[in-house]
Amino acid sequence: MKERIAQIVQKEGMTAAQFADKIGISPSSLSHILSGRNNPSLEVVMKIHKACDYISLDWLLYGEGEMETDVDSDNNGSFPGPLFDENSLFASNGTNVPEYRKGIEVKASTIPPKEIVREEIKYIEKPARKITEIRIFFDNGTYETFRPEK
Repeated sequence: MKERIAQIVQKEGMTAAQFADKIGISPSSLSHILSGRNNPSLEVVMKIHKACDYISLDWLLYGEGEMETDVDSDNNGSFPGPLFDENSLFASNGTNVPEYRKGIEVKASTIPPKEIVREEIKYIEKPARKITEIRIFFDNGTYETFRPEK
């Protein structure tokens, strides 16, 4: 594709920088494409096609067919015009007839709704704990026991 873009630049009689300005990209982006460092994005291809509408998209993208197409006709001639043209095949002809369709009847649910379950959390108070014994162990293997007085 880079060779085909170079052919377009040459046909336009411009430098790469001038052509980059014409299509709306930076000169360094075009330089990277022409050197083979980067492949052109679809956005760049579409900018080239928009700026040079005589270039065939099939030729630019795939190298198929002729470089130039007739500006008044489409690349393959099978479409009557742009897809979103005001005069397209699907444009309204002034009459706006409502379309009636038989809908599918929505049946009410026969399953009864679930009952709401409420959870209650009860806190049970435990009696206060009391110390009944304290033991202290010593390094010589002995220990002492302390008990609270009643």
